Amino acid sequence: MKIPEFTTNEDVMFFDTDCAGVVNNIAYLRMIETCRTHLGATMGMDFQTMGSKQLFPAVVRTEIDYRIPAKLGDKITIRGKLDKLERARFWCSFIMTRHSDEKVLVTCRQSLALVQMNGDKPAKPIRLPQEWRDQWGNQDL
Repeated sequence: MKIPEFTTNEDVMFFDTDCAGVVNNIAYLRMIETCRTHLGATMGMDFQTMGSKQLFPAVVRTEIDYRIPAKLGDKITIRGKLDKLERARFWCSFIMTRHSDEKVLVTCRQSLALVQMNGDKPAKPIRLPQEWRDQWGNQDL
């Protein structure tokens, strides 16, 4: 039962920062989104599968703690993993560290639900796939 994990790396660019060269809070969320998208692919939710099934993860809640600011030019590692499965939602966690000193910059947890799109009908949340429970259990991971 290997828990899904994924790691991405980012370079802090000008567009990520404010006038003081400090990373803007929305840039952290963009970096987390990138990691989460790759993490989802490891769980069987790559772009092609989501498009063909019309089944998409939707963020329900984000909890984020900004510990130490990243700055222009920093290299950042984002480690994401599946944390918990519930009946109709799942939780992922993320830790962002700076390469130069390995300090934790940001910790984040997100709750997501799977939403089924049905053409012109309203989107509706669905139960998590049984194969997820079979593969990873249904408690804290």
